[in-house]
Amino acid sequence: MTAAAACSIANDSLFCEARALMKKLEDDLVGPDAMHMTHDQIERMVVTEGHKILRAMLQQHYDLRAALEREVAVKAIDRHKRERLRQSIRRLETLVGEVEVQRTLYQSEREGVPYLAPLEGVLALPEEKYSHEVRRMAAEETARSSFDEATEAIEKRTGAHVPKRQVEQLTVRAAQDFDAFYADRLRDPETGDRLVVLSFDDKGIAMRHEDLRAATRKAAEETPRLLHSRLTKGEKPNRKRMAKVATVYSLDKWPRTIADVLHGLHDAKERDAKRPRPINKRVWASIEHDGQDVIDAAFNEALRRDPERARRWVVLVDGHRDQIKRVLRGARAAGVEIRIVLDIVHVLEYLWRAAYAFHAEGSPEAEKWVEDRLLALLNGRPAGEIARSLRGMIERHGLDAKAAKPVRKCVNYLTKNGRWLHYDRALAEGLPIATGVIEGACRHLVQDRMGRTGARWSLISAEAVLRIRALRASGDFDDYWQFHLAKEHERNHASRYADGVVPDPIPQPKPNLRVVK
Repeated sequence: MTAAAACSIANDSLFCEARALMKKLEDDLVGPDAMHMTHDQIERMVVTEGHKILRAMLQQHYDLRAALEREVAVKAIDRHKRERLRQSIRRLETLVGEVEVQRTLYQSEREGVPYLAPLEGVLALPEEKYSHEVRRMAAEETARSSFDEATEAIEKRTGAHVPKRQVEQLTVRAAQDFDAFYADRLRDPETGDRLVVLSFDDKGIAMRHEDLRAATRKAAEETPRLLHSRLTKGEKPNRKRMAKVATVYSLDKWPRTIADVLHGLHDAKERDAKRPRPINKRVWASIEHDGQDVIDAAFNEALRRDPERARRWVVLVDGHRDQIKRVLRGARAAGVEIRIVLDIVHVLEYLWRAAYAFHAEGSPEAEKWVEDRLLALLNGRPAGEIARSLRGMIERHGLDAKAAKPVRKCVNYLTKNGRWLHYDRALAEGLPIATGVIEGACRHLVQDRMGRTGARWSLISAEAVLRIRALRASGDFDDYWQFHLAKEHERNHASRYADGVVPDPIPQPKPNLRVVK
């Protein structure tokens, strides 16, 4: 029997312990010591004692539930009879501290048959010690900070105590229904002629050795280390696993001229003021699923927005050959026609590296050289022609192999991606030509949290944190949490009863009947 229950029996009053604690806090607040405290000391005292009061009230509620519990007919999914009843207490760590929940266990006479506890099912208790609200806080805190910092935040801001390892485990459990949530989610089709935009990228995450992909792990094992304490110059760590990042959103068409693009390169504030904003943006990343799975999931998400395939679909890519193959494969599977556009920022990076083979870094001549070739691309000049002119410049300037390397890389990049470089058409049709959204997603979802100095991630923890961050970034976390709680109840309770119905052992209140004359 809990202390709250004993107090209630002795005093014949509900919430007697909470009232006693409340009276003590009232006395402390009007006492002489409180009159000389600073505001922060008073606030800390109220919060600390408030947790004790709330814990006592929560405990009394569970004691009342236990006192009202009545025997019910239990029909298990396994059809085993459970006629032996036994009272038992389990502990539950909540945001206001640890409480005890007394419930009746329905047990079978046969060995190995698990018990059923209808009151647990009605309360939707988790399988582990920690409440779902504690689990939610652990997930939200670890999405923004380290597991150590999340543990500290829970300790300071609540009455719960959750060790670091349990915080990590709770985060993993919190994220387990991510794929099911988006697979089952109904999204109203969008109307109008907005563009459906998809974009993809990769971002490396430093992993524990055992969770590297097989090829990376083998390379790490076969690479000799010169020093044990650190990497020397030029050594490759072979310690990262690539997270696949995806985004899907709608976008208003934005026809613009070449002058608009060139001016925007110099005046980012004016460019951003004119640019239409993504609508209904969803971003996510996965280190567990391979690239094709993530791309297929993005096409499925886009189909929920445009099931009739009536709108125009644009896919922004960075020029990676395998990525483009997967995109084309995903489009065929979805039965949709897409327009692939190569990110202009990636093109500019290749042009800038090539420019420094002919002009000094940071010089106006290098800038003019890049702008001339960018202008040619924007005007619709074939990428193959620009590539041929660059080859000629290598010969005319007599560049050696080392100096010519960035130029040849630029030539290869333009040559293999020429079919995606029709910027003149894209601008006239109001299509996006830059991957700013996916670049931002890589930074926000992955780098800001997963790229902390010294961090080494396990596969299961990294995937869980990426999922929680994606839900928050997409504005879906609250809806997901309700879905997760429903799935938890189904897994832990409803699935164990016939017809998925948990019998309620608390008698229903009698209706107040009014005599009508």
